[in-house]
Amino acid sequence: MVSALTPSAELLPHPRHPAKRGLLGFRRDHSRAATSKVRVTMLSQQNPGGESAGTPPLYLGIDFGTSGARYALIDEHGAIHSEGKRAYCAPVGDAAGWASSWRAALFQLLADVPPAHRPSVSSISIDGTSATALIVDSETGELLGGPFLYNEGFPDALPAVESVAPANHTVCSPTSTLCKLVSWWAASGGAAAGAAVLMHQSDWLLWLLHGRPGGVSDYNSALKVGYDPELGAYPGWLTSQPYSRMLPAAVRPPGAPVAALRDDVRSQYGKRSYYVLVVDFLRTALCALEPLTASRRFLLPAEVNQEQLNCEQVTSLGSTLAIKLVSRVHVADARFGVYSHRLDDVWLVGGASNTGGAVLRQLFTDDQLAALSEHIDPAVPSPLDYYPLPKKGERFPVSDPDMMPRLQPRPGSDAEYLHGILESIARIEAKGYSLLKELGATAVEEVFTAGGGAQNDRWTAIRERVLGVASGRPSRLRRPMELHC
Repeated sequence: MVSALTPSAELLPHPRHPAKRGLLGFRRDHSRAATSKVRVTMLSQQNPGGESAGTPPLYLGIDFGTSGARYALIDEHGAIHSEGKRAYCAPVGDAAGWASSWRAALFQLLADVPPAHRPSVSSISIDGTSATALIVDSETGELLGGPFLYNEGFPDALPAVESVAPANHTVCSPTSTLCKLVSWWAASGGAAAGAAVLMHQSDWLLWLLHGRPGGVSDYNSALKVGYDPELGAYPGWLTSQPYSRMLPAAVRPPGAPVAALRDDVRSQYGKRSYYVLVVDFLRTALCALEPLTASRRFLLPAEVNQEQLNCEQVTSLGSTLAIKLVSRVHVADARFGVYSHRLDDVWLVGGASNTGGAVLRQLFTDDQLAALSEHIDPAVPSPLDYYPLPKKGERFPVSDPDMMPRLQPRPGSDAEYLHGILESIARIEAKGYSLLKELGATAVEEVFTAGGGAQNDRWTAIRERVLGVASGRPSRLRRPMELHC
């Protein structure tokens, strides 16, 4: 059970006609891309913040990954003033343990912000893993269901979802947030849903800070529960369902103000400023944690035209492998685990495979990975053909909850074995980009990389050869996201 929090904040007013630039509105000037500077400037205009006039505002971004959380405190130019990380260890098989770990990490990171910087913090944003959700009693704070993790499948709910959703819709996947909601609804018989509300991971973490009832989300987090970012509303086929009353009551553009920080939280951590909480920035690409990493460089350059945007893509090599590219065309197909997030007037098209660092963690230690990589010649293709998965189930570039890991035969040389695994993951990445192109998204010309896998030069060289494109890693790529217990 998660202890209740007394609501102490009202939803901040959201202008009916927001500014045309930045994430508070939909940009119409196609010659410019949204930038981190524009975003934080708009937030500053919404909330001048700070009791000390003349003190430049700072912006706190907190990223919740698969096995740990971290924060970065930046100014309007993207310069990092402070950063830190916390690992969390959830008991295996104990869903409530995940929630307790996330909550503990959140308040630990708030306490880690240097006291000298706290009065200058003007806003807080939190991101979490896509399609990770909880069912919470909005009146008592009690955890009623979950957390349901991003890669958990609920095939029992898929027929019911497919019967109401359009064919091949993003929600028509066992791991979709809607399948998780429908499965919980069916198991509870709807009897416990009186005050129950679905919250995405980032929604819930922000709720712990602002305490406003009813549920507030952003349209990227709500995508996999069926929200239509083009329509700007939940579609009729969803709102006509009995469980629709559990959906977040307010869905905002990413970066929109939500509510003031709770008085007790602000006083506990010595934060004298008036805070504005903002809805989840799109994971990896938009969170304020790596303002100068590749993912932000391709998405949020200060002066860049649309043609430049369309030739660069990002692969995130963390526990899982996720790819994103900018497209003028909305692309989504649940058969392949492909979906699109909205970024002003363009779309971030991509998907997330269950392959990635989690597989490597099961087989090798960090020291072994570093030592064995030195014995790999990335210019020589590996003849080994694997499909590295940490357990049964794949999401992208094929959506198959029954796919089994393929990691055999294992050669006598551990270096050869690692070479085969790295090359096989690169092939999955290449298949993903090829699939996105077939579905109508922009062709790949250059790939930038974020996450812990970006630190392995041998793997980068293998990926360059397999993808057939340059794989860039900017000099200011921050430390790996991977935290483990």
